[in-house]
Amino acid sequence: MQNLENLTVKDLARQCKSIEDIYEALKNIFSDTIQQLLEAELEHHLGYQKYDPKGKNSGNSRNGYSKKTLKTRLGPTEIEIPRDRNGEFEPQVIKKYQTTANELEDQIISMYAKGMTNRDIEAQMKDIYGIDVSPALVSKITDKIMPQITEWQARPLERVYPIVYFDAIHFKVRQDGRIINKAAYTVLGINTSGYKDILGIWIGENESATFWLNVFNDLKNRGVEDILIVSKDGLSGFSEAIKAVFPKAEIQLCVIHQIRNSLKYVSYKDRKNLMADLKKVYGAATLEEAELGLLELKEKWDKKYPIVSKSWERNWDELSTYFKYPQEIRKLIYTTNIVEGYHRQLRKVTKVKTTYPTDDSLRKILYLATVDILKKWTMPIKDWGLCVSQFTIYFGERMII
Repeated sequence: MQNLENLTVKDLARQCKSIEDIYEALKNIFSDTIQQLLEAELEHHLGYQKYDPKGKNSGNSRNGYSKKTLKTRLGPTEIEIPRDRNGEFEPQVIKKYQTTANELEDQIISMYAKGMTNRDIEAQMKDIYGIDVSPALVSKITDKIMPQITEWQARPLERVYPIVYFDAIHFKVRQDGRIINKAAYTVLGINTSGYKDILGIWIGENESATFWLNVFNDLKNRGVEDILIVSKDGLSGFSEAIKAVFPKAEIQLCVIHQIRNSLKYVSYKDRKNLMADLKKVYGAATLEEAELGLLELKEKWDKKYPIVSKSWERNWDELSTYFKYPQEIRKLIYTTNIVEGYHRQLRKVTKVKTTYPTDDSLRKILYLATVDILKKWTMPIKDWGLCVSQFTIYFGERMII
């Protein structure tokens, strides 16, 4: 059986001329791994290594192989089950009557999804099965999920999303021999039934109107016809791009981020007093009260901190959107906390790795972590029934599915 463990990506690229060739190569890699596990199990059962002299007159020995065809997600693959002369050997990796290898595949993928590094997985396989599985081999095995990621990222979406959140989470990725900061731009949507979903993840180095235009066109091409309200952080080029694709979408800039940015320019001894005045702006009951609060803030603090009021005035159109809605909708859109909560869960998984070797390695872990997170999102947003009634009044036929 050909050993593919030490092949590089370039080696595979030279050998693989089609998608079918790639699947065949991955299938061979996986069957090699299973074969190593089976050999290790028999060695443990007999108590001595292959060709070890102490195996002579031990009362049991190797007795050839029997062939078995396993069904895997990559297609059928043939392996050789080692036998002992006494007929006592019962492999645990692939049990006697087992015809699928999904359990072992899932175990390796699951360890990767929990944030274990390739070397952690290598050590785990060594501890459990006593075999060496190189980090390169682990990487090649986990590469099998790349077609799933492509399919997930291109899956059809719903026609209307009442609220969609846009934010970014940053990672260090190696590129062209350098380690650079890259952002994973995540899009979290709440559908008309009130359930959360991750609509997609885009990895990029620099955000711009062109970048966001590609994202929005991607969403539209996948079936999204309308977004009612967008909640976002301060993303460059975002507002111009979304108006070109979803011109009716209302934009709400995250108030919490705006407050944090404002406090950067304020002396610690003044923060408490300025925050009390700032709360009269973002915590106002009506738009009129908020505008009056902003005017009072400007008059009181501009001599000392003019940048604060100027920032609020510059972004006021997008900061004040939530004032037109009732409390149930306000608390959902005035901040991007929902998507940040999703990012915190991603961090629990990704914190082990300080740097990712490629964009694809980052995509794999983010996808696997996201799949696990989505399994927990089984309930609609609290008070969603009230929100639907309000959305229907404000947006009319645009809320019709």
